[in-house]
Amino acid sequence: MGTSDIKVKIKKVRPNAKIPLYATKGAAAADLFCAADGEIIIKSGECEKIPTGISISMELKESTERCGAAALIYARSGLSTKHGIAPANCVGVIDSDYRGEILVPLRNSSEKDFSVFPGDRIAQMIFTPIFHGEFEETDALDDTERRDGGFGSTGSC
Repeated sequence: MGTSDIKVKIKKVRPNAKIPLYATKGAAAADLFCAADGEIIIKSGECEKIPTGISISMELKESTERCGAAALIYARSGLSTKHGIAPANCVGVIDSDYRGEILVPLRNSSEKDFSVFPGDRIAQMIFTPIFHGEFEETDALDDTERRDGGFGSTGSC
């Protein structure tokens, strides 16, 4: 896929909402911004839902029966490594048929309260293709070299 294979329509649902922004030409994800009316304090060990003020609609340029894409919400590396602030659900999933405001539940895993202000970059959003599985129950699966080896079975970590 090229850089513009998905069309994303954005509706501002709050007056101070900002359109997501790619920080550099090579950025994989677009920054999302806080659109709260004022300061939001995320207390140590707690979680707050931060409004972005936008809702989106995704459409692949080469049309298919369904969208075939999702938006994934990830932590901003600086917030998570320097301040312990990251999405509470690790990765947020915005389904292609969701039209509500994008809220980012941020958890503070640090020992200090953290303030988020309107206009702050709070998370990043990336678009990815989605495949729906065709589920078929069976009594046996094909064998592999790994077999049913789980956590740590292919190395020390």
